[in-house]
Amino acid sequence: MTRRSDPEALSVSDAVKRFVRRMRRDKAESTVRTYRLDLRQFVQWCDAEGIEQVSELEKIDFELYQDDRAAEIEPTSLENQMGLLKRFVKFCEDIGALPEGFHESVHVPRATVEEQSRDEKLSTEDATELLLFFRDKSNDLFGSKWHAILEVIWHTGARIGGIRALDLEDFDSEFHVLEFRHRPRQGTPLKNKQDGERDVAILPVVAEALECYIEEHRIEQHDEEGRAPLFTTRSQQARPSTNTVRAWVYQATQPCWHTDEPCPHDKRREFCDWTSSAASSKCPSSRSPHAVRTGAITFHRDRGFDPNDTSERVNASLRTIEKHYDKAARREKMENRRRPQLEKLSLNNESERE
Repeated sequence: MTRRSDPEALSVSDAVKRFVRRMRRDKAESTVRTYRLDLRQFVQWCDAEGIEQVSELEKIDFELYQDDRAAEIEPTSLENQMGLLKRFVKFCEDIGALPEGFHESVHVPRATVEEQSRDEKLSTEDATELLLFFRDKSNDLFGSKWHAILEVIWHTGARIGGIRALDLEDFDSEFHVLEFRHRPRQGTPLKNKQDGERDVAILPVVAEALECYIEEHRIEQHDEEGRAPLFTTRSQQARPSTNTVRAWVYQATQPCWHTDEPCPHDKRREFCDWTSSAASSKCPSSRSPHAVRTGAITFHRDRGFDPNDTSERVNASLRTIEKHYDKAARREKMENRRRPQLEKLSLNNESERE
């Protein structure tokens, strides 16, 4: 569509492209990519229904689309996708492709708090067993890429983008610090851009694992920008892709690394296809980087780590942490509330026996 074209003649596909370009102005590229993929589902649905132009959309179409998506995705994903669709329809109004107020016909279902926080996470128990296994230097996996990346995500709560962004020089081995920096022009943006930049202190054992990885397992490579990534691959790009990082984490969290118990999926590790990088995500017991991050944030909170420090450390808002990650039991929450306050209820300022 040219500048002077009739907005009502705009195709659904072209409207999505325009919306994505608008979002790119102030959203991280990873977020924009998610928007594009989610709205592709709507474009395909419109194609199947014979809807070519935005102006052909009717209010009932959004209800029908939601019914179809609800049968395929989880409630939290449905809420996110319908919310995005509503923003897209509002954008179409803004450019004159749809009548004003049309977006109000897009119903956004609200997932319950339980549904919003139901995503699987790497439990503290499983993380402990995995890390203790990798830290045992007798098994030759200490400092491996699987060990190093699991240590970093568990102790920093970093996202995949943060892991990919780390350069060799971002690891201060003397003071045990990892420096996360936003470098979008060089291909390694952080989700929250400059607000995502932070220095994160790590435990000596984590630093030791990284030092071993660098000395014994890291492939000496530079990326296309001439930078030396902390985590490297043998590929020409040197820096691991998002999918590569994800595969390493899936591999690292497979429980058959550390246990002699029978596989719950009736597999034997030496003959299991799921142990390969390409198929690691198919193992039902493995966990994604996001699941490790979720478990890590929960671990920080359950150990009494200051909420504000946790927020800065993992680069997530307090509201997000409380809503999605704080899994403390109701009794623990009660204890946290009442202990500093309970004595105020005593008569004559005297402590009373319970």
